[in-house]
Amino acid sequence: MQTRLSQQQVYSLNPGLVEHLTGLSTLPEDSKITSRIVDLVRLRVSQINGCGFCQHMHSAELRRHGEHQQRLDVLAAWREVPVFSEEEVSALAWAEALTNIIDKHVEDNVYNQVSLIFTEKDVVALTAIVLEINSWNRIVKAFHFIPELTE
Repeated sequence: MQTRLSQQQVYSLNPGLVEHLTGLSTLPEDSKITSRIVDLVRLRVSQINGCGFCQHMHSAELRRHGEHQQRLDVLAAWREVPVFSEEEVSALAWAEALTNIIDKHVEDNVYNQVSLIFTEKDVVALTAIVLEINSWNRIVKAFHFIPELTE
């Protein structure tokens, strides 16, 4: 697969794109959403969307910030493996429900669970983070950005 437009081309053709999308991930000051949760959500959504570029980037970020490779290895099966916190599980369930929304609604039990763990302000912030990464995944897949892989 060949890149259609480079990242630099896309950003120069729409200079506000990066600023607007990254602005979606601004967290409230008193948020219970940690940077680890944000990165886990970004990685999981990128897995669902099959975005190799974003999977590579967010798994590398998580490892740089001290995430254990074993947890990354089982992220796609987070429901089956009891290594994720209650906050992480709620955020991942919310992210999956919003990402897999075609022809269905977000179930009440998913909303109720995320609302028990996080404030309304946090749920809105988490929703914006899911919006952000879904948008990035689509941009990357549209223009075939290729990750720089090393052996």
